[in-house]
Amino acid sequence: MSDEPNIDRRAYLTTVGVGGLAALAGCAGSGADTSGSESDTDEAGTETGSGMESGSTLPDSVDIGSDIPYRPFEYKTTDGELKGFDVSIAQAVFEDQLGITPNFTDTSFDTIISSLNNGNFRVVMSAMTINETRDQQVDFSDPYFTAYQTILVLKDSDITARTDLKGKTVGVQKGTTGANAAEELKSEFGGDLAIKRYDQIPAAFDALINNQVVAVINDNTVNGEFADQNDAVRFVEGEGAAADAGKNAPPYLTLTIEEYGIAFRQDDDEFRQRVNEALAAIREDGTYDEIYGQYFSG
Repeated sequence: MSDEPNIDRRAYLTTVGVGGLAALAGCAGSGADTSGSESDTDEAGTETGSGMESGSTLPDSVDIGSDIPYRPFEYKTTDGELKGFDVSIAQAVFEDQLGITPNFTDTSFDTIISSLNNGNFRVVMSAMTINETRDQQVDFSDPYFTAYQTILVLKDSDITARTDLKGKTVGVQKGTTGANAAEELKSEFGGDLAIKRYDQIPAAFDALINNQVVAVINDNTVNGEFADQNDAVRFVEGEGAAADAGKNAPPYLTLTIEEYGIAFRQDDDEFRQRVNEALAAIREDGTYDEIYGQYFSG
C-alpha cells in the first residue's frame, strides 16, 4: 500500500477517463526485460504491405509492431501467452471486426516508427502517444485511450512534489513521452536534473528499486500496474496537468495529458479508415468498455 492514507493503488488504474472516441487515450509504449541504460542521450527495421488500392480487399493477416513487455498494454504470461489491453483491442478491431488475423512483432520502441516505415510491419500498436513529432512521420488512427505522465518513487522517499526532483536522477524509457516529460522538467530546473534512459521500462523500475534513480517518469497505468504489485513504491501526489485542464483528475500528480493511437504509414489511408470504423464499432457495441474493464477496473 502507498504511505498516503485512504488511497487505493488500484484506483490508479481506474481513474483514466473512458470518454467518447475522441477522448480515448495515452502515452508512449514500452518493451522487454533487458537492462541497458544510457545517460542523457536518445533515439534512433521489414512486411511490405503498402497502402490499399481503393476497392481492394483486406489482407488475411496484419503484422503489428509492439514493444513488449509494457504491462498492462502488452506483456507475456509465464507460459508465453501474449496478453494486454492493446492485444485485446487488436483482436476486437482486426479479427472480430475486419476478419484479419493480428500478429504482434516485438520491436524496440525507440526505433519502432522507422521500422514501420521500413516495412517491417503494417501498423504500430504499442501504447503510442499521438504527438506532433510522430505525426510528421506516420498517420494515426482515432485516439483509443487517455493517459498521463506520472512520477513513481520509493515508498520511503522524501520526494513529495515535482520540484523535489531538482538535482536528482530520474529513469525513463528511451524514445517515450516519459523521456520528453523528463526533458521538460530538466529545462524547468535550468538543467539541474540527470536523466537515465533505459531500453525497456522494467529496467527503469529495477533501477528505482535498486536506488540507481530516485524516480521513474512514465505512463500512469503502467506505473500503477507496477505499484499495484510492489509495496515498496508509490506515486507522487498532487494536482497537475489534468486538474489544470479541468479534467476529472486522478489522485496523483499528472505531468501531461496524452492520447494513444494506432500508427500507420502515410500511404495507408484506406486501411486506416477501415480501422477507424472498426474502433467506432467496438465502442458502439460495448466491446471497448468490456475490454477496458478487464484491465483497468478494480
